[in-house]
Amino acid sequence: MNVPNPPSIAPPETASKLPAHEQVYQRLRAQILFGELAPGQAVTIQGLVEALDSGMTPVREAIRRLISDGALMFQGNRRVSVPELRVEDIDELVYARKSIECELVRRATTRIPDAEIDRLEQLDLALDKAIAGGDIAGYLVLNYQFHHLLHAHADAPILVDLVDRLWLRFGPSLRVVCGRFGTHSFPDRHKDILEGLRKKDADLVALAAERDVLQGMEQVRAGLTSTD
Repeated sequence: MNVPNPPSIAPPETASKLPAHEQVYQRLRAQILFGELAPGQAVTIQGLVEALDSGMTPVREAIRRLISDGALMFQGNRRVSVPELRVEDIDELVYARKSIECELVRRATTRIPDAEIDRLEQLDLALDKAIAGGDIAGYLVLNYQFHHLLHAHADAPILVDLVDRLWLRFGPSLRVVCGRFGTHSFPDRHKDILEGLRKKDADLVALAAERDVLQGMEQVRAGLTSTD
């Protein structure tokens, strides 16, 4: 099975082969996903053109797609912003993520080859180093890579697309919460997931994934509540 690189974080040699408008979309998407654009912070379209070193047309197209994804919203006066996540949104996100991600990992458990489990293990080791070193940017990227790689082996592109849209909803707030409380506040269940994958135990993997979702989203809820 040919597993694609995670969207928005493709290697430079791969990204350079994409059409210009797709490169701009992926770069802007990554900035949102990993919290480089803070929730609620309005930016001008011209500012994005300059920051992305791109023409107006590709940036407008990227903005249009990201608004459709729910990752951006118009603010008027040629400005856009990342929507602010509400505490009331958390329960919906938890329900959606548990439902879809647990199904994805169940499917992946029966399909993923051992070599790809090795790749996941290496990502998790790098993630541990990022957590220990307080590397917030590294934590966010590696955590996403881990989950996206696992989901990609489910051979369920519609579900993967839905999950990626959900991650765009909470990713920016995850960056804010990590910045406030540090990476150590986000324990993960990746080692339990890896254990289940090695055993080819779909129930164990799904349970670990569910706990991972709950832990992460409850930390986001706590971070949002602390700002009230």
